[in-house]
Amino acid sequence: MSKIKPFRGLRPKPELVDKVASPPYDVVNSDEARAIAEGNPYSFLHVVKPEIDLDPSINLYSDEVYAKGAENLERLVKDGVLVRDDRPCFYLYEQRMDIAGVEHVQVGLVAGASVDEYQNDLIKKHELTRAEKERDRTRHVETLRANTGPVFLTYNADKDINAIVEEQCRRAPIYDFKANDGINHRFWVVDDESPVNAIAAAFDKLPHTYVADGHHRSASGSAVREIFKKQNPGHTGDEEYNYFLAVLFPHDQMYIMDYNRVVKDLAGLSKEAFLGEVSKNFILEPAKEPRPPQATQFGMYLDGSWYRLRAKPGSFDADDPVASLDVAILQNNLLSPILGIEDPRRDERIDFVGGIRGTKELEKRVGDGAAVAFAMYPTSIEQLMAIADAGEIMPPKSTWFEPKLRSGMVVRPLTD
Repeated sequence: MSKIKPFRGLRPKPELVDKVASPPYDVVNSDEARAIAEGNPYSFLHVVKPEIDLDPSINLYSDEVYAKGAENLERLVKDGVLVRDDRPCFYLYEQRMDIAGVEHVQVGLVAGASVDEYQNDLIKKHELTRAEKERDRTRHVETLRANTGPVFLTYNADKDINAIVEEQCRRAPIYDFKANDGINHRFWVVDDESPVNAIAAAFDKLPHTYVADGHHRSASGSAVREIFKKQNPGHTGDEEYNYFLAVLFPHDQMYIMDYNRVVKDLAGLSKEAFLGEVSKNFILEPAKEPRPPQATQFGMYLDGSWYRLRAKPGSFDADDPVASLDVAILQNNLLSPILGIEDPRRDERIDFVGGIRGTKELEKRVGDGAAVAFAMYPTSIEQLMAIADAGEIMPPKSTWFEPKLRSGMVVRPLTD
């Protein structure tokens, strides 16, 4: 089963939604968020990145930051920028992307996802979380008493769900705008009892769902439930805090881009020595195109030139769903043994660049002083699901999903 729950969302007035909706908290840093929100008191960045309204020297994890987020959310409600729906609803969220030759449309269902199912692995994960980031999101949700950023879930595409979604999307959307990210966003409110019940029943037939993006947000949803549960002697399991905000997309609408690597130095090796080491596990040749055409191949930008790397047979276990990922092949055969990057999560010598920035960004990084960059072939959604089904963990920075879900389209309060 996949238990989802409608909720009374807190949403922007239609005439303000394009000013409210913002990038997610984790795709912009504090300086970028300040620049985006400058002159716009409605921006939801004031809620999800509240440090932008405080002294830049402040500790991002201080009590003052979380309190400011709660204050800013309360202000948006008090000023009538955000308005609460009268009854529990599901919502449909469509994103339409046509950027740099990439055309893509995806429609997701916005709902409350069950903490019980998360804890019982009916909502399957594929990444480890970092304690400090999990604590940060937990404190944010606990202080604001609301889910302000959705978890990106996926599920095996289902014809019954598709039919309901398509029918609901024939109606006029409540929101329809193009954001400054170039993405067109449309949003529907599903509040009639019949489709609400039909949606819940259709999802109840699914055996499980998967976290595509948002492992820290889902982990914090679980942690917050335990906090509120201990504080509530009359806990029943039906309270809003037993669910977290999610947008669920069918797997065949997922678009994963390459998640590329940039390394600051060659670990003391000369160019010739480095290429010699690379040639031990990769077939190395000049490349006309930066992007690799298929899995187990890589683009490498070094000293002003692009190379194609082809992983040699036997250099990885093709039957292992984790070891056969391109990010694992590069890590195990090059980044770790040659460049000495043992822990890419924490090593400051490596940086990661989402494919939406293009390979010109990799060339720019090397031109600005980095030593080498690697263009990756995108991980597939099928690979992600297979790893989650096996109970395995993907290497860090394996997937870059586009388009990104905007924050502030709907908030899910945890209290009435």
